[in-house]
Amino acid sequence: MPAAKREAVTKLKQTTSISERRACRLIGISRSSYKYQRVARTEDPVRHRLKELSSNWKYRRYGTPRLTTLLKSEGYTVNHKRIERLYREEGLAYKRRKTKKQRWGTSQPLCELTAPNQEWAMDFISDSLSTGQKCRILNILDQYTRESLAMEIDTSLPGERVTRVLNRICEERGLPDRIRMDNGPEFTSKVMKNWFREKGVIPIFIEPGKPNQNGYVESFHGKFRDECLNLFWFRNLQEIREAAEEWRTHYNNYRHHSSLGNRTPREFAALHVEASPPTAPSLRHEETALELSTVVLS
Repeated sequence: MPAAKREAVTKLKQTTSISERRACRLIGISRSSYKYQRVARTEDPVRHRLKELSSNWKYRRYGTPRLTTLLKSEGYTVNHKRIERLYREEGLAYKRRKTKKQRWGTSQPLCELTAPNQEWAMDFISDSLSTGQKCRILNILDQYTRESLAMEIDTSLPGERVTRVLNRICEERGLPDRIRMDNGPEFTSKVMKNWFREKGVIPIFIEPGKPNQNGYVESFHGKFRDECLNLFWFRNLQEIREAAEEWRTHYNNYRHHSSLGNRTPREFAALHVEASPPTAPSLRHEETALELSTVVLS
């Protein structure tokens, strides 16, 4: 290390009569490095703001790419190399638990999307309250804009509750062409089968044991658990609902996505607002939805 070599040169000069030039040559350090004086670090506004963001629970799990984008959006002139250096010097990185990677064979590719409401994804995630009571969270996403359309939280969410949430979303933004989900009992129930038939929405069921076929919602679950659920200890359903809704609002309006050109989901969705109202699904969609539901539920 340079500091140890400088100390060795100093001791060698004090205990012997050799010159500084020769002592540096013997230790293996240049004279310029030996004479180097560390410059005291001045207050850096970028460093200060980086520490503020990392201490905020909303950004605590952000890495350097997302923090760089966030700082640029606030008007700071920075590049990723400087942020990486400051991030490392301040020790802001969190250790991630290593998990054993397992492959389930070839993955089924997701459909290429070109507009909002082409395909939604929905799935459940579970958590526990401080009392030990289990709660379930239904997440519904638009896979094209990455918007979180709904977060429904309760101790039980049967198929009737799922259809009510879907109806509420459809009243606000229209019907999707199709919805991707797993084969859970809430999604394969008769009430869901009837809902798909009546609305003319095509259900897409992933293969059992292959959550990678619903990758967008699985990635969303990882972010939600890492940045919200794992940071707090909730005493009741009201607390977890308030925290989840605050996180969802921040996710939709302020979280930049590299896959969206470093835009937020709402900014990206605003670029694709259709001038005409959503049209009713075709009869072919209704027939396809009924056929798919019958196959899965048989």
